[in-house]
Amino acid sequence: MAESIHPFDLLQQLATQCRRQAIGLPAQDVVSETWSGVGFRLAGQPMVAAMGEVSEILHEPRYTALPRVKTWVRGVANVRGRLLPIVDLSRFFDSTSSSPRKQRRVLVLDRDELFVGLLVDELLGMQHFPVSSFSTELPAIEEGFRPFVVGAYVQESVSSLVFNFRALARDQAFLDVAI
Repeated sequence: MAESIHPFDLLQQLATQCRRQAIGLPAQDVVSETWSGVGFRLAGQPMVAAMGEVSEILHEPRYTALPRVKTWVRGVANVRGRLLPIVDLSRFFDSTSSSPRKQRRVLVLDRDELFVGLLVDELLGMQHFPVSSFSTELPAIEEGFRPFVVGAYVQESVSSLVFNFRALARDQAFLDVAI
């Protein structure tokens, strides 16, 4: 009769064989913490917003123009039964957008009392940055952006500004849309 091997001994033999074969594999010693956000381009500048600040991303919807509002308020759109004000961020910052319409996107903010769609030049998708690449020292940017930018992530000599939509939502000039 054949001698039976105890299951625990069999597992130990298997573990030993795996360790011998894994000797040549590299070990992963460094784990870097990353920050993720929604990347977009505004006035030619790459920017990123925290994931929690943007509730939805839309193609530029059809909207109805509103009378007696500032030029940067495009109008109001019906999005699934809710009226969404559409604001052109480039115009708000006195800049022009050269992006074609099919490239432009609307970042929807739905927080507290504010429900608004912010029209940006281009969506860059989800961005991931090592936390260590964050800097509070800002590169040369337009002066109008400064109150709404909290820092930048720098990768391969490209600075992605961290845009703070909460600061924009509290800004009285942004909230005052009437002429």
